[in-house]
Amino acid sequence: MKRFFLRCVLLFASFSASSAVWASDVLRVFAWPGYADADWVSEFEKRYDAHLEVTFVDTDEDLWEKVKKNNGENFDVLAANTAELKRYYEHKWLAIISRKNIHNSNNQLKRFKININDINSDGNLYAIPFVYSEMGLIYDKKQIDTPPVSMAEMWLEKYKGKVVLYDGSNHNFSLTALVLGFKDPFNLSQDEMAKDVNKLLELRDQQPLFYNSPEEGTAAFVKNKAALMFANYGKQQLKLLRAAGADVGYVIPKEGALAWLDCWAISAKTKNKTLAEKWINFMLDKSVSNELTQRQGLSNTLAHSSLDAKDRIIWIKSSENFALRTQYWERIRAGNARNSNNRPKKPSL
Repeated sequence: MKRFFLRCVLLFASFSASSAVWASDVLRVFAWPGYADADWVSEFEKRYDAHLEVTFVDTDEDLWEKVKKNNGENFDVLAANTAELKRYYEHKWLAIISRKNIHNSNNQLKRFKININDINSDGNLYAIPFVYSEMGLIYDKKQIDTPPVSMAEMWLEKYKGKVVLYDGSNHNFSLTALVLGFKDPFNLSQDEMAKDVNKLLELRDQQPLFYNSPEEGTAAFVKNKAALMFANYGKQQLKLLRAAGADVGYVIPKEGALAWLDCWAISAKTKNKTLAEKWINFMLDKSVSNELTQRQGLSNTLAHSSLDAKDRIIWIKSSENFALRTQYWERIRAGNARNSNNRPKKPSL
């Protein structure tokens, strides 16, 4: 009888624990590594009696494919940069956000509270700025005595096989456009696109090492004794490399550095918009945002950054044709067009 009673107690306890999880509100989050650390997730779940399902992404293309797969029905809140957000709300996948429901946004620096391209449309706000970084150039001090001054140095023959390159189509096209001196790196003409493609093919001939996440970039740089890295994650990668023992420097090149601004956005099809707003508000708490800067080396929207006033920072914008850039990058990345006779001369936009 006692054994039967004990089994019943244990069964009830197990059922109660499971029921607690079932009863909790579920929030599905698409985030970049470092944006939803386990301790923050745990604290949020306890504070709001919620259960978070976090899916990490490592490229803009990866995030796009995940959202597109179910037309925005498979997430509640996501982190994306300003250059990407426009196509999400143009597909009507994002909900309109009211700042009054996210009171910690009042603590943001003024420049992040005004109208920002690609997160506002027709008077509606579709995302809240969160963290940002410029994309500088990292170099190995043991191999390079004088700090490089231009991104163009990645194309130098002496660095063949020693360049670490971010595996993302959009940023690489914009970066190369800056090297080529084009006026608007985000809106290329047909002729500029053709020249950009050919220049990227020359970089592909340099046999670069590709990475997606900051950790992959660090591993590739250290293992292969690389000389240069296009730091898509900026000072976050500088912090990781130095922690790994690499003797590296960091520069903003003369062309200027592309800079991304990641924002939180909410699915238009979420069933729990209130909880999604609470997550964004939680991430904008000073303790969380400042801790993220300490952990990741990224700048947050509540505190002033360490950028020099003379540094030329170019905030990324939506490009002229995402699909075309992705199409060409896949060919360039695979090395299928290394023969100049096969290189596109006049891509059709």
